[in-house]
Amino acid sequence: MQSFILRHKPQLTIISGALIAAGLVARFALHSQPAYAAAFIAASIIGVLPILIQAVQALRVRVMSIDVLVSIAVFGAFLIGSWDESAIVTFLFLVGGQIERYTLNQTRSAINALTDMAPQSAAVRRADGTFETVPVDDVRVGDIVKVTTGDRIPVDGTVISGTGLVNESAITGEPIPVGKAAGSSASAGTLLDDGMLTIRADMVGEDTTFGKIIELVENAQDSKSKEERFIDRFAAYYTPAVLIIAVIVGLVTHRVDLAITMLVLGCPGALVIGVPVSNMAGIGNGARHGVLIKGSEVTHRLSSVDTFVFDKTGTITVGVPQVTDVRRYDEDGTPVANDTGNGAGGAHIGSFEETKDVAVRDSSVHDASALDAGSDPAHDDVVRYLVGVESQSQHPLAKAIVRYFGDIPVPQVDQVSVVTGGGISAVHDNHRILVGSPRFLEADGIALTSSMREDASELEMQGDSLVAVAVDGSIRLLLGIRDRLRPGVAEDIARLRRLGAKTIVLLSGDNQRAVDFMTAKLGFDRAIGGLLPDEKAAVISGLRDDGHRVVFVGDGINDSPSIALADVGIAMGNGADVAIDTSDVVLADSDFSRLPHAYGLAKRTVRNMRENIAIAVGTVALLLSGLVLTTWLTMAVGMFVHEASVLAVILNGMRLLRYRTDRNHGTRHWNIRKLDTYQGQPRSVIDTVAA
Repeated sequence: MQSFILRHKPQLTIISGALIAAGLVARFALHSQPAYAAAFIAASIIGVLPILIQAVQALRVRVMSIDVLVSIAVFGAFLIGSWDESAIVTFLFLVGGQIERYTLNQTRSAINALTDMAPQSAAVRRADGTFETVPVDDVRVGDIVKVTTGDRIPVDGTVISGTGLVNESAITGEPIPVGKAAGSSASAGTLLDDGMLTIRADMVGEDTTFGKIIELVENAQDSKSKEERFIDRFAAYYTPAVLIIAVIVGLVTHRVDLAITMLVLGCPGALVIGVPVSNMAGIGNGARHGVLIKGSEVTHRLSSVDTFVFDKTGTITVGVPQVTDVRRYDEDGTPVANDTGNGAGGAHIGSFEETKDVAVRDSSVHDASALDAGSDPAHDDVVRYLVGVESQSQHPLAKAIVRYFGDIPVPQVDQVSVVTGGGISAVHDNHRILVGSPRFLEADGIALTSSMREDASELEMQGDSLVAVAVDGSIRLLLGIRDRLRPGVAEDIARLRRLGAKTIVLLSGDNQRAVDFMTAKLGFDRAIGGLLPDEKAAVISGLRDDGHRVVFVGDGINDSPSIALADVGIAMGNGADVAIDTSDVVLADSDFSRLPHAYGLAKRTVRNMRENIAIAVGTVALLLSGLVLTTWLTMAVGMFVHEASVLAVILNGMRLLRYRTDRNHGTRHWNIRKLDTYQGQPRSVIDTVAA
């Protein structure tokens, strides 16, 4: 019976309203007092039923809810014969509840839309070659799934056959169709707009990128800020206090009507709901714009930071460094013929055309059948040693080196040892190989010669990072490697300053000259190079000790200590899993432009919460003052104002759903010119015009 009543609360609200209307007709049109009283009594009874059930449920778990106060007030009105007051109060309370539910559902819409994108089934290939549709939870790593036009991709995986255009807005936030073909990566939750793909599952279920996004957002809804926890504790004492004060007022004044009016006026509905609705709307806005904030407490911390600290590689740069120069030396350190960016069989990427929002890569693959025409076989061996060692590493510079030298015979190296932030050592055929920064080699007692230092200085002045290669104690190669800035970084840093950032710092393991070259026009207050991961963490600690509230933004495993140490840690979404797990905020698709949005959204959310608290407290103060200073403030008027204040804080919170920062304003017109390839992968070449 109870569940039936609660399930049909909207219908009971309509019936209660109809009875009130009938009672008014009976009184003012038919002049029938008995019919008027009967209609209002029936409306009161029907209206109070769901409220009373919820009050009893709250009392069973020892919670003094608003439903308890309203139920007591309605029964008090019955006792003194105020049928009209009790009927109107219950009706307004039910109507307010329905409006609250609708508006809160609108607030949750961004989050619900995200979870609704989760695929429910997948077509999995069986042993006989046929495809069977199964629940997505039954898909296993290694399964082959088929996706056709209009389907959502159910797994993170690799395309093994077929072609198609995929809308990745569920992951990236941008409705840009991306071309996919054999060898391309595919993400769960993205939509195949056109074509057919066969995909091998690499990640399934909650382990997919989309699954992690949903988990982060759902967990964020459950977390509470200090303000929310305080309001919860306050409400736990405030509501019983209102009841006690109302009883005392009734006993002292001998006015039951005054006591029950105070019960209604003191309802803390707007106060209880004001902060959570702002939090929910802020998280929903973030989810819709690719900013995953791990809870309301993070929002508050982010809103108050004044210092932003960035790692360089993969954060302000695209994270795809390229070899630009190779300097070679004999065993005695004498320079020999050098390479200037055209690797053997490797992909050398030429220019980046930077539009307002999208960097369009113009790639050209240089074909060569040998490492270098006329090169010394000994140097060929050094290159093979280098590629053999670097193929053991996942570091971006190591990947750039392997990519640059292309497909060459790679020797099996042994005794591989990685020094975090320094380099890597290994042994092959009794040769000891060291690959890393000049600082790393010098720590092992291997110093650069004067000619090497001149070369190093020249490369650093060009903005290159340096990687030195030593074999058996002699430096044989010096490589210049350069990454490219993400499009719009300077503009985004300026936006951070406009939003309130006082100090902006860049930290990098690269040499100081390379760091200065790359950041000359970006507006950093400080740019510090040559740092190891523990030294970066020490900088964070120093800033906090000096009273700064610090955000650290990074993407790699080495960034995890700094992310954990900062007041707020932010990870680029395509970064290492450990960085994402350690962080407080994740920027989907590693889109740097989402950072100012996250910062501005946090500030706006906290301001919105405080506005709602002011509305709630101001309403209660106004009503209680009116009760003391006037005679016209009845229980029904109080309930109307109370419900209006609840609706006001919800609507105020919903304004956050429309929040956008400057760079996100305007309409983007996407013109897909052609489907091309970049490093063997299909890609859409996009022109972007921001209106």
